[in-house]
This record gives sequence, structure tokens and C-alpha cells, in this order.
Amino acid sequence: MLKLYKAGNSICSQKVVITLHEKNLEWETTNISLFKNEQYSPAYLKLNPKGVVPTLVNGDDIVNESTLICEYLDNLFPEPALIPANALSRTKMRKWSKAVDEHLFVGTREISFSAMFRQKLKEMTPEQREVRFRNVGDPERRARYTSTYEHGTDSPYVFQAVANFEKLFADMEEILADGRTWLVEDRLSLGDINLMPYVARLDYLQLLDIWISERPHVQSWWQSTQETESFRKAVTEALSDKEYANMKEHGSKIREQIADLRHSYIRDYLS
Repeated sequence: MLKLYKAGNSICSQKVVITLHEKNLEWETTNISLFKNEQYSPAYLKLNPKGVVPTLVNGDDIVNESTLICEYLDNLFPEPALIPANALSRTKMRKWSKAVDEHLFVGTREISFSAMFRQKLKEMTPEQREVRFRNVGDPERRARYTSTYEHGTDSPYVFQAVANFEKLFADMEEILADGRTWLVEDRLSLGDINLMPYVARLDYLQLLDIWISERPHVQSWWQSTQETESFRKAVTEALSDKEYANMKEHGSKIREQIADLRHSYIRDYLS
């Protein structure tokens, strides 16, 4: 039996769960509370030395990193195929996954952090915050957390996140302009699945339209995503009313700042 270690509203966990649903697989779930620092417990660190979620265990196989987990599942359970058979199409699919891993993951984290998790950290005692930051082993990651905690949307990392999403949605609009539904071979692939939770997070934060209000093809892609059964089960129906309300409340507070950052990026770098 597959066993998935995940966190409730974790975007990386969500894309793995979408893939599991697409494959019609059965699995056991162990939920890891990130704000209780359960990801740093000795038992979990044996499975995932970085102390992050998700982690997939399949017998003796332990697979970390959500993009690799999704590819592992597609290789192990090849039907329905989510990785194209054509070599060039596989490369195009991995281009979208690469964008997620290199830019959107940290970008969404910074935007989410400035909107929601920053407030949670403010409500902690100084000692609790110190433990939280100390447990982040990667110096660059710790610097990002610290900057976003101290400066919110004024952090340069948030500006970079806004710029990276602008580049992504521009690329999507161009690719989808031929009328296709999905990004690669006009069939659902891991390229789409890897993007879905990140776009969803912006939507739930009341921020998505800042980027796509004038991009009809991306809007159509997002509508198709929301109608996908695997997405509904893994994301839409899995989140609680409280989680939706929390994202809406906190995202709305930074909406004006995010829109201003996008305007500044377009004015200063694209005009």
C-alpha cells in the first residue's frame, strides 16, 4: 500500500494527491502538522532529511520532492499516462515542471507567507519564532523567510515572485492561444498538474485575476482545471471552509500591494 506523508494545505502535497486520483490509486495518508514542527521529528527526518512534505513510501521505496513523486507514480502506474511518449513533448512538459520547481514554488511560498503565515508567526512568542527559523536548515530558505517576515510584500523576494508569475502566465497565454485545453499535446499531463495548485493558491488568495483578467486562454485553462475530478477531490473538496475564508481574508489585505508590484515590474522591465 502506498503511504503519503502530507500537510493539509500544502501545495506540493496537493499536486501529488491530484496525480494519485488521476491514477485511481489507493493510498494511506499521514498528516504532518507544519506549525507543530512535526516535519522535524526524528522519525520523519529519517524519511525526509530536508524536513519538508510530501514524502511517498512504497514498500522499501522512499521518494521525496513532489515533482519526482509524480513522475515516479506515472512510471510505476503507466495508465492513464501523464507523461507524453514523444521525446519533445516530454521536454515541453518538464519545462512547466521546471518553472514550478525553480520559480513558482518559492514565489508562491513568499506570497502566501506575506499574506497568511507572517501573521501566524507574529502571534508566536519570540522563542517559538526562533525555533521555527532555526529549524530551517537551508540558509537561503531561512533568508527568504526572514525577509518576508520582516518586510512583508516589500521584500524583494515577493517582487521576484510577482515577476515570475507574470512571465509564466504570458507563456501560458501564448501556448494556449491555438485553442488547446491543456499545455502539452492538448492532453492532461504532469505539466498541467504541477501548475494547478499554484494557480489555485493565487485564486483563493483573491489575487489570480491580477495576472489573468486580460488573458482569456489562461482563464479557460483555469476553468478546465476546476472541472477536473482529480483537482476537485484533491484541492477543492479537501479544503475546509475555514481554510478558504482564511486565504480570502489574508490575501485580500495584500491585493493592492501585489497589483502595484506587477505594475512596477511591467513598467520598469517590460516597457
